Amino acid sequence: MELPLVVGVDGSDSSLEAVDWAVDEAARLGLPLRLVHASLWERYEGGLPSFGTGRPAEEVMAEHIAASGTERARLRDPEVKVSGDVLPDDAVSALLHAAHESFALATGSRGRGGIAGMLLGSVSLTVAARAVCPVIVVRGGERNRQGSFGRVVVGLGDSTEGSAAVRFAFREAQARGCALHAVRTWRRPAHEHVDHPLIADDAAGAYEERASTLLTDALRDAVRNHPQVEVRRQAVEGPPHKVLLDASSEADLVVVGARRRHGHVGLQLGRVAHTLLHHAGCPVAVVPQRV
Repeated sequence: MELPLVVGVDGSDSSLEAVDWAVDEAARLGLPLRLVHASLWERYEGGLPSFGTGRPAEEVMAEHIAASGTERARLRDPEVKVSGDVLPDDAVSALLHAAHESFALATGSRGRGGIAGMLLGSVSLTVAARAVCPVIVVRGGERNRQGSFGRVVVGLGDSTEGSAAVRFAFREAQARGCALHAVRTWRRPAHEHVDHPLIADDAAGAYEERASTLLTDALRDAVRNHPQVEVRRQAVEGPPHKVLLDASSEADLVVVGARRRHGHVGLQLGRVAHTLLHHAGCPVAVVPQRV
């Protein structure tokens, strides 16, 4: 039995966009969909004696959020198997716990207290930085979320963080029937300065060729396993976070890796993933890679 795609819901517009995206994703991949709403009311109410017949308002609200999200998902695609749960925990803990039995987690870019257009909410950022499964933060324009561009972008950096991201990106491209745009950036060292233009061009060409070779090597196994996926390789000069931000404006999904060091308890996100989660023009998938 395949693990479900889990989406966190809190009743905000952003989380409802995540539900819509997750329904479509579950349908593409043939996965069950599980909606999770975290509520602490049980933690505080459950230990106290109850002398009234009324139900706590927090319980009613929590159940309404989970039920309405579940109904929305079923209406969007009746073929997708959907379940909804209210978990007695804070949102970060609930989602990180759910990650251990999930194919992936999906979240909105802002919580109920967030303002549209502002930076990523703290729950989504923390979950993306610590979860043991891939985390997709659903953000960007409507065309990007709906998959109108027919392109999945994957950023390739250090090989220690890339293989899981590559496999995830190829699976997405194959399920969507779209092209995969694989990007690796290169930069000349800051101390390198050559006055002669021909020598400078040769040096730039050498860096670009090396980046292209590394890109081909990183993709080799996945290309062999997914021969039907059209792959476009690009070695680009520039800072990786800026290059991928530009690419995200006309992409349906951008995929990056994140190293997870055993025993490390802090947030484990590099600059590229952090920047994309805050500013990308499309949904962002952060795929953990154990180091």
